Amino acid sequence: MTRLACLAALMIAFAGPAHAQDANQIARVQNGQSCAGCNLFQADLSYRDLPNIDLSGARLRQASLALATMNGANFSGADLSTAYMFGGRFTSANFRHANLENANLVGVYFGRADLTGARLSGAILSGAEMERVRGLTQAQLDTACGDIATRLPQGLRIPQC
Repeated sequence: MTRLACLAALMIAFAGPAHAQDANQIARVQNGQSCAGCNLFQADLSYRDLPNIDLSGARLRQASLALATMNGANFSGADLSTAYMFGGRFTSANFRHANLENANLVGVYFGRADLTGARLSGAILSGAEMERVRGLTQAQLDTACGDIATRLPQGLRIPQC
């Protein structure tokens, strides 16, 4: 066996499982059903009203939640990296230990949401309403960016985008 063939065989043998989206799971969530731990990769949940939905531990990487209303939703431990959440409403939502890295959070309303331990590295928070969020730290904000319209709890600041 040639060296290239050996390398290819090793790559196949050690490749992880595929992480394609699950259309049935996406349809369930679009219809308002909770789906903790589901694979919702690139799901379109924009413009949806999904109060109190449980998406804890779900994979929402590259999903669109633009202009969605998901008050009281549970995103704890979810992967929302590179998600597009422009103008969404997440009052009292749980984002504890969620991955929001490189997410577009422009104009998002986070009233009383819990961001304890959420990863915000590279997130864009321009115009976001965050004055009443819980669990937000300066260390989290130091890895994200916003603008003068970003509303933060007293004493916190955000680097400009």
